[in-house]
Amino acid sequence: MPGLLLDTLHGLNSPRRPIWMMRQAGRYLPEYRALRAEKGGFLALVHDSPAAAEVTVQPIRRFGLDGAILFSDILVVPHALGQDLQFMAGEGPRLSPRLVDATLGGLEAVPQRLEPVYRTVALVRAQLAPEVTLLGFAGSPWTVATYMIAGEGSRDQHVARALAYRDPAAVQAIVDAIIGCTVEYLVKQAEAGAEAVQLFDSWAGSLAPAEFERWVIAPNAAIVSAFKARCPDVPVIGFPKGAGAKLPAYARETGVDAVGVDETVDPLWAARELPANMPVQGNLDPLLLLAGTADLEERTHAILDAFADRPHVFNLGHGIDKETPIPHVDRLLAAARGWQRS
Repeated sequence: MPGLLLDTLHGLNSPRRPIWMMRQAGRYLPEYRALRAEKGGFLALVHDSPAAAEVTVQPIRRFGLDGAILFSDILVVPHALGQDLQFMAGEGPRLSPRLVDATLGGLEAVPQRLEPVYRTVALVRAQLAPEVTLLGFAGSPWTVATYMIAGEGSRDQHVARALAYRDPAAVQAIVDAIIGCTVEYLVKQAEAGAEAVQLFDSWAGSLAPAEFERWVIAPNAAIVSAFKARCPDVPVIGFPKGAGAKLPAYARETGVDAVGVDETVDPLWAARELPANMPVQGNLDPLLLLAGTADLEERTHAILDAFADRPHVFNLGHGIDKETPIPHVDRLLAAARGWQRS
């Protein structure tokens, strides 16, 4: 029995809106923090399939959300492509060797590093009720490439953007390798039980328009096309954070089934400019949820009103902040569930 979230991604405009939250399995939950303390480092937790499955289902137990998203990380793909991956306490992820200094050809792929993720997907699907949709995911090529090139995250992706101008062929080779690995990764997630997948392009907004066409739209279109050829019934949500005015072109040209809208986008504009009847996901500011101010309910209803005439998955505009109080989440869910189309 398909759930409301999956039906919505297939185009159903239901009076009740499905709800899930990006990064819903994570550090804002006390049960996650307890398990993380027991298991140790982040990557060890990702590779411990029973523990990762437990993290994935924790927010479903607590909040009764319509979708569970796989607990993993976008950087497992460069790890599978042969880079060393470490998560440094208080500093974030580190990849080596940095591809601004080294060549892609010097890496030896280790695809078996992804096997624990597929086991996690299967374990989660076995635990979820049939009406709860299981979402798999991967990072989009540009965002993953920025980490592979610089070896770490940055505010403006300067190292990757400069290399893309200076040596576009080198960046194209990196992006092509990511595309190939990501297609296999998503297909195997679907085969293990994921019913929909999301492509996260967290750094899409760092690019100039022509670069956006080359490094965001074209690679995502290649992934969607190859994935759909093998998994035609599995919806793909594209989330190009920061795309702004380029969002409609992304929605039209990549072939995604649904598009995620970040918190900087006016939902009324998005409802008007995106392709008719395309499912939309978003877009409450996660910092408003963190703040929990008096207008939380009003802003939640404004987003739901804006997308009332098309299929809509209610979500945040990006990941939930790790400091978000649980009562604020309860308020948000009550507001969204209490909304009625006028």
